[in-house]
Amino acid sequence: MKTKQWYESLFENYGQKYDSESFTQGTTGECDFIENELNHDKSLTILDVGCGTGRHSIELTKRGYSVTGIDYSESQLARAIEKAEIQGLTIDFQQQDARNLTFKNEFDVAIMLCEGGFPLMETDEMNYKILQSVTNSLKEQGKLIFTTLNGLFPLYHSVEEFCSLASTEGNATYRSNTFDLMTFRDHNITEIEDDFGNRKTLECNERYYVPSEITWLLKTLGYKKIDIFGARLGQFSRSHKLTTEDFEMLIIAEK
Repeated sequence: MKTKQWYESLFENYGQKYDSESFTQGTTGECDFIENELNHDKSLTILDVGCGTGRHSIELTKRGYSVTGIDYSESQLARAIEKAEIQGLTIDFQQQDARNLTFKNEFDVAIMLCEGGFPLMETDEMNYKILQSVTNSLKEQGKLIFTTLNGLFPLYHSVEEFCSLASTEGNATYRSNTFDLMTFRDHNITEIEDDFGNRKTLECNERYYVPSEITWLLKTLGYKKIDIFGARLGQFSRSHKLTTEDFEMLIIAEK
């Protein structure tokens, strides 16, 4: 039997608790930014990759957009479907692996926010495969908006300290962080309590990227215009220049 990766175990039975995590509280502001990037054109189709409990999919659907949400986790999707039904919304939520999406030239825009898949994969090749698969899902003039971990941050700051300051009681905790300068991966012990009150201790590692890497990866996939900014929770903006103080970066790429 295949051993589960840490991110598979993390998102099992975590749909309700996930929505109370501190990093999920910026949905409205983030969707305001997405709308501005789309010039409020409701005819555009949106693919939400790693949609989790559907917070962006639901908010954008409420605003009149056609959204398809995909995620690898059954329990996250079940929570997304439940939330959409409660609000009387019909959203196409599908269980898919972001590395092997079934779409080809179908969407005007793809969003991939809050580390829903990229950059959690265990190898750089797998992370690249997500970018490749999402790109293939976009139409010829498609646009990709995503956030990822800023590799400049751990060079100047303690990731463990940052995470402990951002966390509130009952949220996931992160300890024993070790940032590897050769791989730009942060290895840590993540502890969460799932929706059933079970405590989980997971050995995690996440890939941090520097802006030049992201630019190169996206150029190899055919993107012509690539803009990178500092990502601030619920306050995405093109005016936020990326600095070493930003834990995440916001990338907007156009074919």
